[in-house]
Amino acid sequence: MSAAARRSFAWNFGLLALVNLMWSSQGTAVKFLDKHIGPISITFLPFYVTTLLLIPVLIRSRRRNPRAVPLTGKDLMGFALAGVGGQVVAQLGMTWGISKSLASNGAVLNLLIPVFTAVLASIMLHEKMTRLRWTSLSIGLVGVLLLSTGDLRESSLGHLEHLTGNLLILAGCLGSSFYNVYCKGLMQRFSEVDILIFSYIAASFATIPLFIWVEPVRIQSFHGFNWPAWAAFAFLAIFMYGVSMLLFFHVLQRLDVTIASMSLYLVPVFGVLLATVLVGERLGPTAIVGAVVVLASCILLMRYDTA
Repeated sequence: MSAAARRSFAWNFGLLALVNLMWSSQGTAVKFLDKHIGPISITFLPFYVTTLLLIPVLIRSRRRNPRAVPLTGKDLMGFALAGVGGQVVAQLGMTWGISKSLASNGAVLNLLIPVFTAVLASIMLHEKMTRLRWTSLSIGLVGVLLLSTGDLRESSLGHLEHLTGNLLILAGCLGSSFYNVYCKGLMQRFSEVDILIFSYIAASFATIPLFIWVEPVRIQSFHGFNWPAWAAFAFLAIFMYGVSMLLFFHVLQRLDVTIASMSLYLVPVFGVLLATVLVGERLGPTAIVGAVVVLASCILLMRYDTA
């Protein structure tokens, strides 16, 4: 591997690791907020703030880019499909699914996102599923299963009372995979800033009815916010939906979506490490082995994939 290739690998892997570190912190942030507001508000109010903060970035980016493509009606429909079919389905599927099922079921079913992404990428983008990719994906899945032994013990995927919730979670996983794959296709004509923010605007408009009929927002709910709750809200708005997604799309422009989505297996790795450092949970030998296996599978794929 040349020096330039090593630098590229280190840069992309480092960015994806940072992105997944932010994503792994979402659960902790939600715990600080669920005492004050409902699940839909937790999901979409920070999302709206992110969208509003990023609109000036979008305007500035398009003004400064002489190659910015003028938007057509077809383009707007594409962004709407990405926002509604991707972000809204992903967020609502997971939020409502876990409310009707178990968090452990959600953690286990989330392991399917890289698999769904690989299948969709091969169909929609004609990305090649090489032997190395299948091998790395399988090794990573084994590692995550070792990390998730607690969730596996607590899960009840086959129980009929959780069937609706589990199906909603699966829909959320498919929405997440579809969003990443579809947005990768849009990158042939648009920048990551265009794709992210236009799709966020579409998703924001599509979810406003939820706050009218399902979970109306009450200003009084914010009066009880303490500083950890405000910090959690700010983290979701700035880092979870903003910085992390911009960085992920930045890497996605340089890597196949199958490879980039493989990094999602790092989320439980960081989740376990954060629980050990912040909460004092004990890191068992199985979790350590699982974390090493996941890291090895991601490095193997990103360093040696040539498809």
